[in-house]
Amino acid sequence: MTGESTAPAARRVGPAILWALSLLVGIVAGLGAVLFRALIAIFHNLFFLGGLSAAYDANTHTPAGPWGPFVILVPVVGALGVVFLVKNFAPEAKGHGVPEVIDAVFYHKGVIRPVVSVIKALASALSIGSGGSVGREGPIIQIGSSFGSTMGQLLRLPTWQVVTLIAAGAGGGIAATFNTPVGGVLFAVEIVMHEVSARTLVPVVTATATATYVGQLFFGPHPSFSIPALETTYFQLTDPKVLVAYAILGLIAGLVSALFIYSIYGFERFFENRVKGGYYVQHAAGMLTVGLMLYFFMRFSGHYYVEGVGYATIQDVLASVQFPTYFLILLFVAKLLATSLTLGSGASGGVFSPALFLGATAGGAYGVVLHRLFPTLDISAPAFAVAGMAGVVGGATGAAMAAIVMIFEMTRDYTVIIPMTLTVAISYGLRRSVIRDSIYTRKLVLRGDPVPESLRADLQFTRRAASIMNSKLEILPASTRLQNLPSNRNDAFVVIDGAGAVEGVVPGENLAALSHASPTAVIGDVVQSNYVVVTPGDSVWEVVAAMRSTDSAIALVAAHKGDLSAGNVQGIITRKAIMDALAGDMEVFGV
Repeated sequence: MTGESTAPAARRVGPAILWALSLLVGIVAGLGAVLFRALIAIFHNLFFLGGLSAAYDANTHTPAGPWGPFVILVPVVGALGVVFLVKNFAPEAKGHGVPEVIDAVFYHKGVIRPVVSVIKALASALSIGSGGSVGREGPIIQIGSSFGSTMGQLLRLPTWQVVTLIAAGAGGGIAATFNTPVGGVLFAVEIVMHEVSARTLVPVVTATATATYVGQLFFGPHPSFSIPALETTYFQLTDPKVLVAYAILGLIAGLVSALFIYSIYGFERFFENRVKGGYYVQHAAGMLTVGLMLYFFMRFSGHYYVEGVGYATIQDVLASVQFPTYFLILLFVAKLLATSLTLGSGASGGVFSPALFLGATAGGAYGVVLHRLFPTLDISAPAFAVAGMAGVVGGATGAAMAAIVMIFEMTRDYTVIIPMTLTVAISYGLRRSVIRDSIYTRKLVLRGDPVPESLRADLQFTRRAASIMNSKLEILPASTRLQNLPSNRNDAFVVIDGAGAVEGVVPGENLAALSHASPTAVIGDVVQSNYVVVTPGDSVWEVVAAMRSTDSAIALVAAHKGDLSAGNVQGIITRKAIMDALAGDMEVFGV
């Protein structure tokens, strides 16, 4: 038997204080996005241009630096720094970050170590700044979530409030990055949140709106990409056959999403099992290959293209730069390989930006082919690139609604909704049929920590004790002989002493085990006195919590907790009754 815990009790704060804390989380998430991008800029300019500056526009291509062929070693140098930070300070900072946030929510009561946010920022900035093919959204999500968790731990908040602040930090981080407040809320709901209700949603909305505002103060009110759809509507559905084209794009995006997931984790297994020499050698080998890719792209095409977040290439595709179809396909393959090498070998960075890149190039190439095959149709390659971005993001991450809304917020064009919804829905469904896990949950499943696949209404929070209690009671004196008990085994027996006070309970289902008892045995000899008293209006989960806290097997339902006279007892609840209630509710969800 373990000793009593000396940990301080959780202190639940009211809605106003939780709202104020979420406001602070939003401010920190917004500032975190600003500082993180500045850190990336410093490393990027140092590594590629040999200068010290925080000025860097990821939407424009990096010019050729002074290193010549030695640029191949730039990602390797960054990799060594990443490994040093991750190995010595925070192993959780390895990888794309979001799985660790989900794991903290569902398996560690919302506990994320404070050091993770610092090391994640440094390691991811090193990875991205030195040319690693990863995104900055995942790290920003982990940074915001880490702050929310840290604040919740310092204030000793209950787990559900800590988790709410984590979700607020995650939504705020991605909202500040893309200037998509509603998309940030939906991302938190679909990926991080364990519960959607007024008490959890209001803080998350507050944080994402605040973080978006902070981001706009520094980055301006414009979205991450300058999409010409802001000026010229691309999504004209003048012919129903165009919708069929978008449906086919959904199939393509679904296959790309599944390929992306398999590739990331396949390369991870390859480096762990086939590349010997430890973490330093594995990551350096992977990034050396990426360095070679960057050099050859610069040498033969004039740009690095697949370096870092890849926004410059995405911008080219969306701005109708006339890439040959074969080159778009080459960019797709190269980005998939570069991202798999980067993350598979042990980098720190996100998968959101690579998913956008893959969707843009695959959708753009598909749009170009369609335009050439069907010149009379109203086909725009950039429109298909945008839909492809949403399709791959929604399919790979599982955040389908967030992907649709974020692209809508990025284009400001309502006509995007119909083709976007169709593309994302088909992509998500096909990916699920090919591989059940998303790119975030796959890591947890392989670790043996599966997470819920959907948000479902928990009926046990509304179901009351009165609805599951056994109200068929027999009031018996403790001196009643077992052989004289009534034959109806569905009844429960409330045992009273000589003064009429409740001494304990004997559930009817326990009587079968007493059939061979001594003829002189009385019910007072087998009474169960380890019960907890609840009221008919208590929720089932309140009953469970009371039974757990007192290690009781039975809950006695009384009209008033302070009056345990026999006439005040209305029923009993056993563990079997609770299990039956849970099993019944599972049928509602087809389980």
